[in-house]
Amino acid sequence: MQKQESWIKAPYQSLDELETKLEAICRQLGDKAKKLKAGISQYGTKPVQLLNASELFSRVSHREMVHTIQHGEFHSYQQPIINLKEGDRIYGYESLLRTAGSKQIPPGILFKTAEETGLMSMLDQKAREAAIKARKNIIPPGIKSFINFLPSTIYNPDFCLQHTFQIVEKYKIDPADLVFEVVETEKISDIDHLKKVLNTYKKRGMKVALDDVGAGFSTLEILEALQPDYLKIDRSFIDRCDQRPESQQFLSKVMNIADGLGIIVLAEGIERKEELEFCRSIGADLAQGYYIGRPAKEIESAFQVNSY
Repeated sequence: MQKQESWIKAPYQSLDELETKLEAICRQLGDKAKKLKAGISQYGTKPVQLLNASELFSRVSHREMVHTIQHGEFHSYQQPIINLKEGDRIYGYESLLRTAGSKQIPPGILFKTAEETGLMSMLDQKAREAAIKARKNIIPPGIKSFINFLPSTIYNPDFCLQHTFQIVEKYKIDPADLVFEVVETEKISDIDHLKKVLNTYKKRGMKVALDDVGAGFSTLEILEALQPDYLKIDRSFIDRCDQRPESQQFLSKVMNIADGLGIIVLAEGIERKEELEFCRSIGADLAQGYYIGRPAKEIESAFQVNSY
């Protein structure tokens, strides 16, 4: 490890040279490279951030994408959500992050790079800001905006969410029109931390949702503890739910628990009419998916011509 530390602290003439050094370190140390910290400084200043060697290597080797995350502009595309109990009228839109400009970066690659480079918190914050700005510009009052967030990027809710709350106040958005939804809910292990984050949103008059809910987070105990306003069922249970008895059993169980707790259930990932009608038949409140509409920059363009 000492040998590699001397490499990372040694002067370098170009980013290409640094990239070569870091690649060698990561190859030799494997997972241990995550324990090797590097300070970022310029022209003799003190290090302003500590990164492990793997994160630093990712930043150097993905320079263009890192620059986009740090300095680029972002748009928020909108995917429609309909109310199955009120004539399929528009209930809200889920805001989905997209890069601005002619060169689009797939969201999956963008977020994967952010995770590898230690920039997930920054990107998550920018995604929330882009969604709130889009809400101000194109979504009328009374229609909900569903905005994704990662609890792992919010280590201190009262501090980390101040920027989000300031943006809401700046654009004079009614907090009741905002629904902040936890992505990848099933991967979360710290329930107490998640509860603190959700309660911080609620105290500001905003709604909260659990996204991608599967077997782990659909229990009465978990839902009673977190008390979400909305529950979005994982799309793996929606896929061909009209044909799969095991999915039907799970969906019926979730509907019963949610109904008892007053939680609104949203079926997402609907791609077929049969899936939509089955979810309607078991009492799902809301629905979302490509069959209903694809994400679009303008809400008028979000609906499928052959469906709605």
